[in-house]
Amino acid sequence: MTDPRRYTPAAARNRQPILEVLQEALPERARVLELASGSGEHAVHCATAMPGWMWQPSDPTSGALASIAAWRDQAGLANLAEPLRLDATAADTWPAGPFEAIVAINLIHISPWAVTEALMARAGERLVRGGVLCLYGPYRRGAGHTAPSNAAFDADLRRRDPRWGVRDLERVVAEAEGHGLRLRATVEMPANNLGVLFVRD
Repeated sequence: MTDPRRYTPAAARNRQPILEVLQEALPERARVLELASGSGEHAVHCATAMPGWMWQPSDPTSGALASIAAWRDQAGLANLAEPLRLDATAADTWPAGPFEAIVAINLIHISPWAVTEALMARAGERLVRGGVLCLYGPYRRGAGHTAPSNAAFDADLRRRDPRWGVRDLERVVAEAEGHGLRLRATVEMPANNLGVLFVRD
């Protein structure tokens, strides 16, 4: 029988640095919603390390949901929920919450801008006061790329889908502020990525 679990080199590289950023930002007990969980490797890693976090993975695609479920079954973690089919732009697919944290890893550059708009709107509704939105991925800063590899990646994304692309951090921050989310920190991460943390005031 084919193993539905997916493995991604990026997850192996960045899951521990992402966990460490979340450990700094969140209390030991927290309800966490992860969007676009992909393979499910981040969910298992974080839920294993922090048993007080109730981690809700989600994804819009069947293949990813199967991978997440298989990783969850293997891990047998009481604090890792069954994955939800969640389309960020469909408000009725979002769980009600509230959540202490919402996490989106490598999402907003591999999706239309409407996904970022929806993410900020729903985070503003579903995070508790003082709750954290954590984004991870590449960003442009000051209208320029931070590394040649990011510029090449951006060009490749736009060739694949003109609605995709590395986002300007300033535009993302402005969108968040429109929904009551204040920039808390930006953290340098592996492979010229950033961890971007917002807090709901």
